[in-house]
Formats: sequence, C-alpha cells, structure tokens
Amino acid sequence: MKRSVAIVLLVVMAAALFLTGCGSSKSGDKSWEKIKKKGEFVLGLDDGFPPMGFRDENGNIVGFDIDVAAEVCKRLGVDLKLQPISWDAKEQELNTGNIDCIWNGFTITEDRKKNILFSKPYMNNRQVLVVREDSAYSKPEDLEGAVLAVQAESSGKVALDENEEFKSKLKEVIIFDDYLSALMDLETGGVDVILMDEIVAGYQMTLGKPIRYLDQELAREEYGIGFRKNDVELMNKVQETIEAMAKDGTLAKISEKWFGKDITTVSK
Repeated sequence: MKRSVAIVLLVVMAAALFLTGCGSSKSGDKSWEKIKKKGEFVLGLDDGFPPMGFRDENGNIVGFDIDVAAEVCKRLGVDLKLQPISWDAKEQELNTGNIDCIWNGFTITEDRKKNILFSKPYMNNRQVLVVREDSAYSKPEDLEGAVLAVQAESSGKVALDENEEFKSKLKEVIIFDDYLSALMDLETGGVDVILMDEIVAGYQMTLGKPIRYLDQELAREEYGIGFRKNDVELMNKVQETIEAMAKDGTLAKISEKWFGKDITTVSK
C-alpha cells in the first residue's frame, strides 16, 4: 500500500514538473518586457550608410531607418538609442547584448539566418557596380583588370565571393570599413569600381556625386531588421508596429521624404 502511494506521488510530482517546464518554455521569451521595463530600445548601425543611417553636417545620426525606428519607438512608448558599431562585429554586438537589433540596410541572407532572427523584409535592393561618371566601363566584362572596392562583412562582399568568375578577373579587391570612404577613393582614382547597395549609390547620385552604376547587378536582395534568435516577442512587436505604419501611410511618407517615392515593400 505504502509503495503504491509512493508511486502515485512520484507520478504527480513528475507531471507537475513537466507542466511547470512547459509553462516556463511558453513564457520564457521576455524580450519585449525587458525593453519595456528599461524604457529603451538600442539600435545598432553603421553610421556611414546613407540614406539608411548616417551623420549629417551637424554630426547627428539621421536616415530612413532612423526615422522609421523613431516612429516605432514612439508608438511603443520607449526611447530610441542609436549605437554606432563596427559592421564586421555586428553579430557579436547583438549577441553580447550591447544592442537590441541591427537595423541599417541589413540584408537578409540564408547564412545570416543561422544566427539572427530577421523581421519580414521591408525594402528591395541590388548589389551594383558603381564607377565614376566619366568612366568608359559599361558592363561587368569591361572591368577585367580593375581595382574593386567593397565594404568589410557586407552583402556586397558576399555577392563578390559568390561570383568567382567575375572576381577572378579583377586586378585587386580592396576592403573598406565603410562605403563613404570607398566613394572618396573612387573619386580620387584610388579604385576603379565599388560593389555596393543600389539604394546607397542612388542616394549619392541625387546629392550630385559624379558617379553612375552599371545596369547589370551582381545580386538581388531584401532588407530586414536583425534580432537575437530568441527575441521573438520583441521582433513581433516591432513587426506589428511597422505593419500598422504601412497601413496608415506613415511608412510611405517616410520613404517619400528620403527617396521621393514609396519604395517600401511591407504588406504589399
């Protein structure tokens, strides 16, 4: 009899532990609650990536992504903190908790998905070959023997590595910390071509930069917001807010401010 009671008690205790474990699993994601409690959302970015996130003439960080993030934080009732980071250490900055997200024209790739939780895409982009306006280059084949610049740990670098035949015909590949430095080197003749985001190149052209890009792209891609793998609750909260902004026209207005038209892809 005593043995039977003991067995019953063990079964009850095991069931209780199992249910407790299930409960903690379901409620284990406190990522949004943590942000709400501290009242601050830390956005990691490369502050030399116009028009997505960059410093203006007064040293203030501005840009399309910055305006969108500011509106998201306003609606969520938390402060936005902008944290410039080294782009080649972005995943480390995220996973050590120094930032809450990577939001800066961040390309979604299958390789990055292994370590990062992405929001849904909000904008399309291409990796294009940018040359000086007076350059004789007209197609990728013309660049045999050229010196090409690309940003470290960028999706442009990934596109270059995946196009081995094109890369093998180049004279040299120079890695830059940011595209603004690469653009200055292009203008002075230090490099012949830059592989970079069409979004960034197009914006520089609107500012009067004497550059152009070739018609053929090396890759097509999409921008998303990167979160820690387990921060599903936080990602969903930001995603829901952006979708609401798309629905009420706010996202389109921000896009029109920076690009002259709505080029976002949310809920479309």
